[in-house]
Amino acid sequence: MIYEGMQLMAIGMGVVFGFLLLLVAAMTLAAHFFKKFDYLFPFDDSSESALEHKATTQHTDIALVVAIAHAFAQNGREEHS
Repeated sequence: MIYEGMQLMAIGMGVVFGFLLLLVAAMTLAAHFFKKFDYLFPFDDSSESALEHKATTQHTDIALVVAIAHAFAQNGREEHS
């Protein structure tokens, strides 16, 4: 029984290891492909500015939430004093 469990475990680990090797090979081939044919996939600068805009908007939203929470806390203290 123990031997069969060990055998099943070894087969399972072998399958996972083989899949990971296949995945690494596919990623390496994709990297070589995109390096070789880089000129076919131009870089779009607008996506970078969109990310910067999104980050700025998120920071503004966070600052707004903090300001509202601070005002609410101050209002609560004034009512209890």
